[in-house]
Amino acid sequence: MTDLAPTTLALLCAAALAAGWIDAVVGGGGLLLLPALLLGLPAGTPAAHALGTNKAVAIVGTLGAAVTYTRKAPVDVRTAVRIGLAALAGSSGGAFLAAGMSTEVLKPVIMVVLLAVAAFVILRPAFGTAPATGPAGPRRVLAAIGLAGLGIGFYDGLIGPGTGTFLVLALTAVLHLDLVTASATAKIVNCCTNAGALAMFAWQGAVLWQLAALMAVFNLAGGTLGARTALKHGSGFVRIVLLVVVFAMVANMAYEQWVA
Repeated sequence: MTDLAPTTLALLCAAALAAGWIDAVVGGGGLLLLPALLLGLPAGTPAAHALGTNKAVAIVGTLGAAVTYTRKAPVDVRTAVRIGLAALAGSSGGAFLAAGMSTEVLKPVIMVVLLAVAAFVILRPAFGTAPATGPAGPRRVLAAIGLAGLGIGFYDGLIGPGTGTFLVLALTAVLHLDLVTASATAKIVNCCTNAGALAMFAWQGAVLWQLAALMAVFNLAGGTLGARTALKHGSGFVRIVLLVVVFAMVANMAYEQWVA
């Protein structure tokens, strides 16, 4: 932290606050937080340190959002935990492979991910606005464990940004949840993916703990506030935020890729 200017620290904390709110509402806070870390950390900092610090910050805000959601939203905690345990295994494997990945590889991948999310949301205008259909059967739960657990968990450990959004989309599609319930369930799963990836990054010494502790305070505040906002305004509001977040991130990454 001594290598960072006060202005840079302030901007990173602001990014953590905003990312916590976004992540709690619809997921994808890492699409703001990770680029902020990649830009804010001193030149020459390994990409793995940005990824590890991102996980240490995000797990705090995600946990705060999960606690807020489970108090008021109709979440099937048992199913969420089962998916989360699979996601923990997947994210640990992804994080193990991420250690050698460079920043130059990460940025284009994140942009492709954003474009894919944007296309999906645009093509499915009514997605996630219907009320949840009730408890999912064993086949749907098993499919969710494979897709949202192992698959997205692996992606979370390997790259990370957009995991919360992908979890919301997958849980809505596979378990037939509304967007608010899917967001609540995703927070529990995301806690597990973050824990698995963070453990691997910590073992590799790729976490800047002092910086992470400071940013985590702001991420927790944002996550708690975001969960309360989503519970208050419902699925329609969550969908609007999803579209705004996706397009804002696409525009930002396109600017960095081709203009800056």
